[in-house]
Amino acid sequence: MDGRRRNPYELTEETPVYVISVAAQLSGLHPQTLRQYDRLGLVSPDRTAGRGRRYSARDIELLRQVQQLSQDEGINLAGIKRIIELENQVAALQSRIAELSAAVDGAAAAMRQREAQVHASYRRDLVPYQEVQQASALVVWRPPKKRGEHT
Repeated sequence: MDGRRRNPYELTEETPVYVISVAAQLSGLHPQTLRQYDRLGLVSPDRTAGRGRRYSARDIELLRQVQQLSQDEGINLAGIKRIIELENQVAALQSRIAELSAAVDGAAAAMRQREAQVHASYRRDLVPYQEVQQASALVVWRPPKKRGEHT
């Protein structure tokens, strides 16, 4: 969900509103075929308190996809079930990637902000240290002469 409260009467593509006879008509399939798909776990509609099936617009689209894969592509129902599972898994992984990407972006922004705070706290009266280049000249140190000494 996106965090906003939805109107409980708002219809979305996930809202289960179609009884099996209407869903069968909209999908072009026989009601018994819809029952079989439900038993096999291909398309599982919501249930009412009295155990009646209620299909959503998304379910109708999935029924059409199952029919197309079965009739036009010649894929058996077990294969179709696996395809649907994999498509659902891909969608879930894409959603998780988006979540993680947003979290990484947020962490990077927080890090940049903290880095800016650290840089702003630097003391401005300090001078950066630079290492002196080694000279090739030889310097000999002689201690100062004591009083009364002559060489």
